[in-house]
Amino acid sequence: MNIQDYVKPELLILIPVMYLVGLAIKKSEVKDKFIPWILGAISIVLSAIYTLATSDLSTTANILMAVFTAITQGVLVAGASVYVNQLIVQTKKDE
Repeated sequence: MNIQDYVKPELLILIPVMYLVGLAIKKSEVKDKFIPWILGAISIVLSAIYTLATSDLSTTANILMAVFTAITQGVLVAGASVYVNQLIVQTKKDE
């Protein structure tokens, strides 16, 4: 599976951005169990800003497609950033 087959190329930059945001949140007092949810919300918002800014919103169908795209892209980006984090964390473990 190649993440580039699913995430729009222009939104791939959000993966390392969300990884860094996750590291910052990890250092805060937020409980770990909430970090993926926070990352998901932030990446959906950032994906929505990009998608809405670059979409033709002249019809209801286009608006709904932009919203769908923003949500799915945001979830994929957040998932990829959490996956990268877990690869790093699990690689450091001694088992």
